Amino acid sequence: MEKQCKVQCYAAPLEGITGYIYRNAHRKYFRGVDKYFTPFVTPKPKKGLNTREKNDILPEHNQDIPVVPQILTNKAEDFVKVTQMMEELGYKEVNLNLGCPSGTVVSKKKGSGFLSDLDGMNTFFDEVFSRINIDVSVKTRLGVDDPEEIKELITLYNRFPISEVIIHARVREDYYKKPVNYEAFAEGFSLSKHPVCYNGDIFTVQDIHKLTEKFPDVSAVMVGRGMIANPQITEAFDIENSLTFEHFDTMEIDYIRWKAFLDELCYGYEHIMSGGRNVLFKLKEVWSYMIPFFPESERYGKKIKKAKTVTEYQAIVNALFLEVGVH
Repeated sequence: MEKQCKVQCYAAPLEGITGYIYRNAHRKYFRGVDKYFTPFVTPKPKKGLNTREKNDILPEHNQDIPVVPQILTNKAEDFVKVTQMMEELGYKEVNLNLGCPSGTVVSKKKGSGFLSDLDGMNTFFDEVFSRINIDVSVKTRLGVDDPEEIKELITLYNRFPISEVIIHARVREDYYKKPVNYEAFAEGFSLSKHPVCYNGDIFTVQDIHKLTEKFPDVSAVMVGRGMIANPQITEAFDIENSLTFEHFDTMEIDYIRWKAFLDELCYGYEHIMSGGRNVLFKLKEVWSYMIPFFPESERYGKKIKKAKTVTEYQAIVNALFLEVGVH
């Protein structure tokens, strides 16, 4: 019997990459994503959100896209304030970032830095859930430096009406480089009374297959860097079109859509950014993930990296797509 993927697909937030321009382009050309999580917004006392953050979550910039705003804070008052703003904009769910491992974030006891303060988190959730009306999901790590911490963390999350727990299967100290810890994830998954989404090192369809075989009851799989590298990977989750793993594994990359998607990104960034330099910075970052999927990737990767103008960049990209038969 063929294995069909029945879990949902979430697009992970990657700061600087998965803003509304990227989300709109991906949604236009690729199927399969059930929720797109925004790069985190950081509430400032008295000031609220900055212009870039406001633009990213405006409903008119996210039409017909299932978006979940992610919030980075350890102050309940700020979280409630931003959540109420999101509710007024029509959002049904917000996500608390307890996973970011960045040193500057952790030093302020935010992101995965907040995981070291169980009492503080307990007080935070007490206040939050006494004051808000929409769903709150949590994106967490296994702990700060010991994967055993996931047991206490899940026990804490179980006390509150959290809508879903997204577990990145590493501790903070692992950042993104050490192998994911399936055993500790399994421990957290088995203890959670809430739906659990898996996150961490999903780069191929085989990775999805392996994970859903191992954890058939997981509610969703969150794909991050793997989706930036291969935007088509999300279609492995596209049940509407009844794609099976076996079918998908034999699918060739649809370079026609890939080019349309990249052209859309370029157009979108040019539309909102002043100066080609900023546009190129964004595009080059996306290409740093995607280039291995192309022939002569090293040669073209260097050319893209060295491009000085958008016109030069477009000529290089057009030449690269000619190599794969796309005009």
